[in-house]
Formats: sequence, C-alpha cells, structure tokens
Amino acid sequence: MASEKAPKVKREKFVDTKETEEDVILNLSLRPAEMNDFVGQKKVIENLLIALEAARKRNEPLEHVLFSGPPGLGKTTLAHVIAREMGSKITSTSGPAIERPGDLIGILTNLSHGDILFIDEIHRLSKIVEEFIYPAMENFQIDFIIDKGPYAKTIKFNLKRFTLIGATTRAGLLTAPLRGRFGMFYYMDFYTSDEIAKILKRSASLLNIKIDNESADEIARRSRGTPRVANRLLRRVRDWAEVKAKGRLTKEVAQQALNALGIDTNGLDLIDRRVLKTILDFYNGGPVGIESLAATLNEETDTIVDVVEPFLLKAGFLKRTPRGRELTSLARKHLGTKEAQKELFQ
Repeated sequence: MASEKAPKVKREKFVDTKETEEDVILNLSLRPAEMNDFVGQKKVIENLLIALEAARKRNEPLEHVLFSGPPGLGKTTLAHVIAREMGSKITSTSGPAIERPGDLIGILTNLSHGDILFIDEIHRLSKIVEEFIYPAMENFQIDFIIDKGPYAKTIKFNLKRFTLIGATTRAGLLTAPLRGRFGMFYYMDFYTSDEIAKILKRSASLLNIKIDNESADEIARRSRGTPRVANRLLRRVRDWAEVKAKGRLTKEVAQQALNALGIDTNGLDLIDRRVLKTILDFYNGGPVGIESLAATLNEETDTIVDVVEPFLLKAGFLKRTPRGRELTSLARKHLGTKEAQKELFQ
C-alpha cells in the first residue's frame, strides 16, 4: 500500500513580507500621508508628481495606475498618498475578496467623481470579474443582466469617473487586456540601506523610540530592502532593548536582538538559509526546478516564489536559468561562514 504524502508544513518566517495584523494597526500610524514624506522610489515619485499636477490642472481624475513589485515596498501606502494628494476618497479591497461581479457592482456604483478604488493583489481577480471590470475602466460603464432565459435583458449603468489603482506582486500573472487598460504602470524595487535607515528614523520618532545612526544602519542592513520588514524589526529590537538593556537601543543591542531572531548580517533568516543550503546539498548548487525544490523543502511553491526568492535574487544569492534555480558564488561563500552554519544547525 502506497504511503500517504506528508502534508506541507507551514513554517513561520520572521522576515516574511506579508502584512500581519500588528503591521496593519501600526503601519496606519507610520504610513506617510504626503509625497514629500515618502522615502525612496525616486523615479516613481517623480513621475507620479507630474501626473498628479497635470490631472489637477485639467481638473480631471487621475488615470488608472498599476503598481507592481515584491510585498512590503509601499504600493498600498502610495495609493493612500495619491488619494490624499488628489483630495479623493479611497475604497480599498483585494482581488480574492471580489468573488462575484455583484460584489464589484456594489463597490463601483458607490464611487463618486474622482474617487479611488484600490485593489490589492489584482492578479487574483477571477476571470469573470476581470472581464466585468473592463468596460468600467475604459468607458465608465457596467453591463448587468436582469431576469433569465428569454426574458433576460442587459442594462447599461453609467458610472462616475473614478481612478482604479491596482497592486500586484506577480505582474506576469496579469492578463494583457487588464494590463493594457492601465494608463500608468510603475515597478517598485527594493530600497537601499540609506533609504531604509531614513524610514527607520522617521518611524522611531513616531513610536517615541530613541535611535542613533549606527543602530538605524544596523537594522537597515538586515531589513532586506523592505520598509515593512524594517518597521517590524525596529519593534522587535525595541522590545529587546526594554527587557535586556534597560531601554538603551545601541548598535550592540540591535546586533544582539537581530542575532537572537536568527537574522544574519545580510538579512537572511533561517528559512532563506535552508533554501540555499538545500540547493547546495541536494542539487550540488543547482540548477533545480521550483517544483522539485518545494517538494524537497516540503514547502508550497508560492511561498518560495513570493516570499523567499525575490530578495535572494536581488541580493545576488540566487539566479534563475532556463533549467531552474542556481546558487551564485556569493551564496556559496555565505553558506561557508561560521555564522551561517551555526544558524542552520542550531
């Protein structure tokens, strides 16, 4: 009798870029309200400022905007900043939350002129909802059917001009018809350590945390170029400082706290290092297909692709080839350090 396949284990990833309930509550207070307060993404901000100024001069709503990029880089924040800059009301939802066209009808018909509809993870819209949204984006009309069979009628309903802002972590999964209906498309990249340090100092001041330049730089170096991760680490370092260091947050305290959390000097946590070590030990450094890698790790492929891979690729530890994922010389060197070995086998 064949043995049953072991269930995939959902492991906790401390530097996971997905937004937790704690993040939602605290990020509302840390989120910049104006473009001038937004740190990083210089080219995106410059282009957005021009588009916003032009729309205001014409007294028109902004064109539809699509933000893409890894989680935690500020796509949702920018949507709210745009709404504030335009003096508009913003309605937020997500692709998975809109299950039927009827759900979307209720949202669209309640939008006023110039309002903003923000759809997070827009690539996860169902096909029927996606097709329903096309005329709404293009002609500001929706078609809905009443009655059934021979009595069925299609009624056109005119919408007020609104702006749709979409955010996606998987731009490649967007269909061409949907992508083509956005007037502006911006890719958001990882932040530099200097930009993250600025964000940390701003967040620290809002949270009444005393932080010096060295401490901010230390946390920034380990934040994976992601503001959401940086703010999460800042809160954990604050907790460590309050319990272990009488509230004094120094560079040494930050190092101790982050080391205790299993986050190394490159921002990699235990799962990141296990992914790299698995490729090295089981596949001689690669190449290896994502399905094979996920099966060996007993992880979901989406977890590796969405959460683990983006930073490993950006940091130069991993590369994609036509035959699969492969370690770089930088990754081999990192795995050979005593620190990495200690974290892997503790």
